[in-house]
Amino acid sequence: ADAAALMTALVQNTRHFIGSADAPVTIIEFADFQCPYCGRWAQDTYPQIDGAYIASGQVRVGYQHFAFLGDESFWAAEASECAADQDAFWAYHDYLFANQSGENQGAFTKDKLKILAANLGLDTAAFNSCLENGTYRALVTGQTQAAQQLGVRSTPTFVINGRPVLGAQPYNVFKQYIGEALGN
Repeated sequence: ADAAALMTALVQNTRHFIGSADAPVTIIEFADFQCPYCGRWAQDTYPQIDGAYIASGQVRVGYQHFAFLGDESFWAAEASECAADQDAFWAYHDYLFANQSGENQGAFTKDKLKILAANLGLDTAAFNSCLENGTYRALVTGQTQAAQQLGVRSTPTFVINGRPVLGAQPYNVFKQYIGEALGN
């Protein structure tokens, strides 16, 4: 019952999902765009889960911000939400994880985040205004604080149908957890 209540609350507070809302397994990821382990999971493990489970409607994945590695983490998270205003959250998400270059090393300055928006063909006036005005600062701060209250201490952290999974585990670990959640 606690796992079901946890998942209900998490799903209600998650803005971005990939996969069917009717999927029997939901994975919520808490991540920081500067986290190299989050980047590795996004580049290596997620595509395997997508091919095996998301496309078939068995799993959906949700993303929540746990921006704790510094200013560039917050700016990148805010920028992803500004991109979401133009239905480009996942494209922006993927680009950020594919273009990491160390923590607070200048990869995700506001100027570079604006260039990325332009490269993705977004309305740059709307995006730039959103980012400069801190439109989503409270949202990112709130998700980060809520994750801390849940006990999230590192990234990536996942909750699979109420069951925590810590770290950028390999595909086989997720396959096992997903199989158990599916009753296989």
